[in-house]
Amino acid sequence: MLAATVAGLAHPEDGINKVQRPLVMSFPGKDPIIVAGAGPVGATLALYLAREGFNVVLLEHCETLPEDLRASTFHSSTLDMLDRLELSQRLIDVGLIVRKFQYRDRRTNEIAEFDMTHIADATRHPYRLQCEQWRLNQFCVADLKNYPNAKVLFSHSVVDVNQDADGVNVICDTPDGQKTIRGSYVFGGDGANSQIRQKSGFDFEGFTWPEKFLVISTTYPLDKYLPRLSAVNYISDPEEWCVLLRCNNMWRVLIPTKPEDTNEKLLSEEWVQDRLQHIAPKQGDFVVGHRTLYNVHQRVASTYRKGRVLIGGDAAHINNPLGGMGMNGGIHDAINLAEKFIAIRDGKADDSALDLYDRQRRITAQKFVQDQSIKNKKQIEEKDPDAQRKMQAEMMRIAADPVLSRPVLLKTSMIEVVRDSYQIT
Repeated sequence: MLAATVAGLAHPEDGINKVQRPLVMSFPGKDPIIVAGAGPVGATLALYLAREGFNVVLLEHCETLPEDLRASTFHSSTLDMLDRLELSQRLIDVGLIVRKFQYRDRRTNEIAEFDMTHIADATRHPYRLQCEQWRLNQFCVADLKNYPNAKVLFSHSVVDVNQDADGVNVICDTPDGQKTIRGSYVFGGDGANSQIRQKSGFDFEGFTWPEKFLVISTTYPLDKYLPRLSAVNYISDPEEWCVLLRCNNMWRVLIPTKPEDTNEKLLSEEWVQDRLQHIAPKQGDFVVGHRTLYNVHQRVASTYRKGRVLIGGDAAHINNPLGGMGMNGGIHDAINLAEKFIAIRDGKADDSALDLYDRQRRITAQKFVQDQSIKNKKQIEEKDPDAQRKMQAEMMRIAADPVLSRPVLLKTSMIEVVRDSYQIT
């Protein structure tokens, strides 16, 4: 009758055992699927499964959902998927629809502008949606409260996981000490430093770029300084490239940094103001909201499944953010995995469907997301002026032709890669 029991274990600082405290989930039937991480990937998976009647426990190590400066681009393919969960329109209501995106040459101000209406026959959402990822997290968690078969547990930090033939045990640090949650499966959507991945022994193969990326938000209207500025811009420059993304009334500025510079320097007010002035000179200082400095990786786990332990999103694959494929690819992981669990429950597939999830999503990350994001980085940071000029001219030629631009749009919107992923057997 009881589907999940949480037992109090010894807290490392106590030296004594706490009284066992069963946590009653009120779930009849099978043990729940445990989802670690209430980010866009974990929250989407938890909501999809809850709507389908699965018992679900969503664990989040923070006390509340953070509102931080992370991904902000939702691609057409992702919005099509989120329609199933009645989430896309809510994101659209608080986001910014962008039908055209640009590749610009910072020195000449030449623009290659791609119009996404050219793929309107391939998607219900022929545009990019600029909207902070934390809004999706909030919508999902709010909706989960409507399902008695779902529980969201904040301040639950995963410290270990083990499995047996019948299920998994996830050990968490909580304000009341360590507790163990019993589940049928566990999904690690707990980010690049995933404890689920690390404690379960998944290899995370790849490399880290030497430079860090700095993301700054400002309310200054950059479009008033740069002519014909779209809300999504990739700006090439042999000296310092940048990416400018708009979210409603805020601009996000992404710039590379030098490996030899200290974090203190890169996050200092003086340095941040200097970089913004370099992009759009003006009188006085910019009003700066967030500033985030982070390492940039290109890694993919060697497998996305070990028995009853599965991973996805940043826990399974991380890449540089150029092209906005990280969060979107993670949401695609969540949708794919939910479909596999549903097929197993409905008798349309057996347990091997979870191995198919591994192949479809891992190969997709290896063959497309990693290759394309590395290509995007090399293209925007091209140091040879002649090579950059030729590249810009070619992009302008393609963008100006609806027929030539269509394959680019299908690829950058991740429509093509989603289709291809389901062809993997």
